[in-house]
Amino acid sequence: MTLETYYKSLIEGDWKSGISVFLVALPLCLGIALASGAPLMAGILAGIVGGIIVTLLSGSELSVSGPAAGLTIIVANAILSLGSFQGFLVAVVLAGVIQTGLGLLKLGKIGSFFPSSVIRGMLVAIGVVIILKQIPHAIGDDLDFIGEFEFFQSSDGKNSFSEIISALSTLQWGALVISISGLMVMMAWPILVQKLQFLSALPASLIVVLMGIGINEGLKIYEPSWYLGDSVAHMVNLPFFENFRTFTSIILFPDWTYLANPQIYMVAATLAIVASLESLLCLEATDSLDPLKRISSADQELVAQGIGNITSGLIGGLPLTSVIVRSSTNVYSGAKTRVSSFLHGLLLLVSILFISKYLNKIPLASLASILLYTGYKLAHPKEFKKVISDGPMQWIPFFVTIVVVVGMDLLWGIFIGTLVGILFILLTSYSSVFSVFTNGKEILIKFQKDVTFLHKMAIKEALRKIPTGSEVYIDTSKVHFIDHDIKLMLQQFSESAQKRGISIDYKKK
Repeated sequence: MTLETYYKSLIEGDWKSGISVFLVALPLCLGIALASGAPLMAGILAGIVGGIIVTLLSGSELSVSGPAAGLTIIVANAILSLGSFQGFLVAVVLAGVIQTGLGLLKLGKIGSFFPSSVIRGMLVAIGVVIILKQIPHAIGDDLDFIGEFEFFQSSDGKNSFSEIISALSTLQWGALVISISGLMVMMAWPILVQKLQFLSALPASLIVVLMGIGINEGLKIYEPSWYLGDSVAHMVNLPFFENFRTFTSIILFPDWTYLANPQIYMVAATLAIVASLESLLCLEATDSLDPLKRISSADQELVAQGIGNITSGLIGGLPLTSVIVRSSTNVYSGAKTRVSSFLHGLLLLVSILFISKYLNKIPLASLASILLYTGYKLAHPKEFKKVISDGPMQWIPFFVTIVVVVGMDLLWGIFIGTLVGILFILLTSYSSVFSVFTNGKEILIKFQKDVTFLHKMAIKEALRKIPTGSEVYIDTSKVHFIDHDIKLMLQQFSESAQKRGISIDYKKK
């Protein structure tokens, strides 16, 4: 694409998507940093790098990168075990070097080996998780960070369901009014735009946020008991800097003496593998959501993520990945090109430098309503109907992935869902590779596809059941490949068949 194309896309609507992604990314960056035991600025810096640097180099037009909730436990444990955040930054830089190497070695294609049923299950599961995790924020329970994804919450010992029950007992009516109002706007916006064309020039998410601020300020006057206050608990909580110098003074840099610590290399390898896998999965999922059905370059994405992590580590940021929550928000906000993601990165930079005190008036309940809408779009009932209509080969891995992602976490869901998908492929291949036709003493064994050692037991059982005195015809004319073990078994059968009075005739390619 040319610069003119990107400029046109920005004017036509990518600016609205960029604002939507920015509003979602802002609390996620802060929350993930907090949950990781890292400085709050580390999350914002990672978001800026992901939005600006990675976007420019990315293999995808719609994928959005930043600090990922899936890495919080790894990051928190690594900082604790190394005893220094600046030491941990060295691991982030090394992880980026490893990722860049993986991309240059063309290993990004591993993402294509995950079954489509598992990718679809992952998207629906993330939608379900978003809904479960945002309900507490929508009713005023903001003790856990807004981007949390794990089913079992290490911070308070609760899980996704018990957290909702607990939140109901401390319901904040102001938050409920704000979140329901925001959700109604998000749901009604497509209809309103059709009737009132001038509304298409405005992003729904911005209206939701401005309305949330207005409602909260109105409650301060007319219903003080419902007012959420200016508290850290219920509002966006950006650090405030008087000028650029105070901003740069708190940036931390890697402590290179940690290169002598062998543990740093294990942490770097772990970060590189997990971050690469999450990015590749997100890339596959984002491509499946893309209305234009573009195919992204996985190898280029790994290089972009690697360079992004090197940059983030060098300036004191958290490790980053391509993130499905932000990417799906980007898609559903109508983004067409990478300009949207780039704009979200610029807005993160501008917000932290110039307008943090204004953004701190945004209630988290407003952002929860935007995320609830994204979750609903991802887990829409039509997705279930579509997969079920494709048959059990598709819906069983699909539902397994959903259950494990919701009940454990993303990577376990993908891993177990893929195993189930592979098992079904093997079972299908096992049962349909050959057919046996019997007509009296005449028996035809016809092979329909390539034969591997996995089919050895089934073929052996079929040969064992051939009665004495039979005339056997073995047709392998349609087979391109026969495993050595199968060839050896057929040869041994031919040698023993004469003793059993069985005649054999081969039809080969």
